[in-house]
Amino acid sequence: MAQSPPIPEINQEELIERLFPIQDEEMDYESVYEMLLQLYLNPININFADSETLQSTYLLSPTQINNLIQYRQVNGPLISLYELQAIPGFDLETIEKLLPFVIIESSPQKTKRFIERLKSEEQSYFLFRHRKVWENRRGFLPPDTSRNGTLSTRYLGDPNDLYLRFRVQHSRDFSIGFTMDKDAGEQFIWDRKTARFGFNFLSYHFTRYEVGKWKTISIGDFQASFGQGLVFGAGYSLGKGAETVPIVKRNTNGIIPYTASMEFGFFRGIGTTYSHKNWLFSLIASNTSRDGRGSVSLDSLENEFNHINSFNQSGLHRTPSEISTKRQFREYNLGTNIQYLHRSGKFNSGINYLMTKFDRSWIRDPRPYNHFEFAGQINQIGSIYSNFSWKNFLFFGESGISKSGGMGSVFGFISSLNPKIDFSLLWRKYDRDFHSFYGNSFSEGTRPINEQGTYLGLEIRPAKQWKVNGYFDFFRFPWLKYRLYAPSSGHEMLLRLAFSPRKDLRAFIQIREEQKDRNLSDSGEPSLPYRVTTLKKLNGLISLEYNIYKNLFWRSRILFSRVNDQFAITRGFMVLQDLNFKKERWKITGRFALFDTDNYDTRIYAFENNVLWTFSIPAFSGQGQRYYLLGEFDLNPKITAYLRFAKTSYTDRESIGTGLQTIEGTGITETTFLIRYFLNR
Repeated sequence: MAQSPPIPEINQEELIERLFPIQDEEMDYESVYEMLLQLYLNPININFADSETLQSTYLLSPTQINNLIQYRQVNGPLISLYELQAIPGFDLETIEKLLPFVIIESSPQKTKRFIERLKSEEQSYFLFRHRKVWENRRGFLPPDTSRNGTLSTRYLGDPNDLYLRFRVQHSRDFSIGFTMDKDAGEQFIWDRKTARFGFNFLSYHFTRYEVGKWKTISIGDFQASFGQGLVFGAGYSLGKGAETVPIVKRNTNGIIPYTASMEFGFFRGIGTTYSHKNWLFSLIASNTSRDGRGSVSLDSLENEFNHINSFNQSGLHRTPSEISTKRQFREYNLGTNIQYLHRSGKFNSGINYLMTKFDRSWIRDPRPYNHFEFAGQINQIGSIYSNFSWKNFLFFGESGISKSGGMGSVFGFISSLNPKIDFSLLWRKYDRDFHSFYGNSFSEGTRPINEQGTYLGLEIRPAKQWKVNGYFDFFRFPWLKYRLYAPSSGHEMLLRLAFSPRKDLRAFIQIREEQKDRNLSDSGEPSLPYRVTTLKKLNGLISLEYNIYKNLFWRSRILFSRVNDQFAITRGFMVLQDLNFKKERWKITGRFALFDTDNYDTRIYAFENNVLWTFSIPAFSGQGQRYYLLGEFDLNPKITAYLRFAKTSYTDRESIGTGLQTIEGTGITETTFLIRYFLNR
């Protein structure tokens, strides 16, 4: 024990800054962040990790990975994390960032019985979170009466957002837990007829690792990640960000527990991985319900049949209409993965297969853009992938085909051209009829379909204090897309210059440009119902961070945006000031920001600190100010409490939001309270 330093806590802000880009599209960041936490809660045994596993941290270059593997081959397993300093290319900064994600274990043998380890595990806790918007939204007000006497729709539940989690887990040994969630507007009710049992959503899992030759056994809710994510993507897609080189490659994380609160995108059943010599065999069997809407149609013989019209992926069940979509259909999945790992740790290859079956046919409302989308009751998809590390190069690729005959392919490499320059290249092509329900490979769109593109990433470290990152991504869409009724193309590029003369002083400037096509609003002319225009977006960020004292942190930022179409140029900006002070058992974080944007297209996204394991990147548009205060306090070794107050005040409107989310007023106030209780501390 004396030979291993204590594992430091993960630096959430630094992790977010490295891996998440400036966003201009909605995505569920909290789910992606949950996947990153799985890596932190199950650190890698650095003595047995292959190049694929080491790359999953997004912290090591191909040269560093190659040097680590060679060091182990020559000197044997590391006996201490301090030994990382002896590996060529491992500087102190890299080691400090790596420590939260790795452990040293010379032998995976377990000295106690499973039940004893379970009872005595320190990482055993309950977590409860409450969130509430204090202004009254229209959905919570008394209903209006129309002229014909009917009442308007309103939310059936209260405005409280409740979240409860229990988990007991030990790295690479076991993980057991459940997650329960009730969104604002949902009823806290026990109603078998509508499948609501107190909390609106329940997720649970029981996972064991390294049980004899069984590498993983997971029962309940889980996800899977193999290859480059064409078939099994596990919802783990970071997009294009400041880490311009390693981010292009997906990683084989295998079968992992599902612990997020999203109500779709996971398997429910059993997932196993069996190890035999250099081979891994995985099996996935899932049977779960899905939210959606159905309809009745007549066939050619005028017989009625029920079919799926659409799926509801919001997870919200606040109104009678939303409740009517709950658990309407069944989805069955049967999948497998077979993987070969070379004993050198530098090569692995595998095949994937997944069959998805619905309890009735899925027939979409016909639209020009969805002509090649999946239709029917059964989808099958298979792929083959490989990863190969050679000297300072890491090659990877995957190619697959779905039942429709559509193909998808991803090929690329990451290279350390010299100790100061890293480079990555990725090419992808997804046919317009390539159907993958659980795929999440690298793409410009939200799914790997109807896209071709080439990505180039570069990182240069000209001096110890300086770092330059950049990428250029060219893409095109051969078929129509939602809100884009014509084949199109575009590009995106980013440049980031970072300067850190001292450990306590950091500054960077980042510019990102994107060019895409989209439909113009309907002109009303019958001959020209859809017209396409080119939209150019520019986002910028200037940041200065300084540790004034050991316990006092200060950050100033300027964010700006510009959108240029054929009619006008619109702009937006935001300035913000952060302060963070911590002392022994408590910590306080605060922010004050001003923003001014011309319209929603020039909206600005800004990462915010939140309570434990809660992720927040809100979008700001219009004119106003934003401020929040977050407090953290360790009541005792067992209990930690968090309280957050946040408010946005607008100066350009009298109401906020639309529909049932409308607030009559100029401000929106939100509080979040979280308490975590450890059972065995």
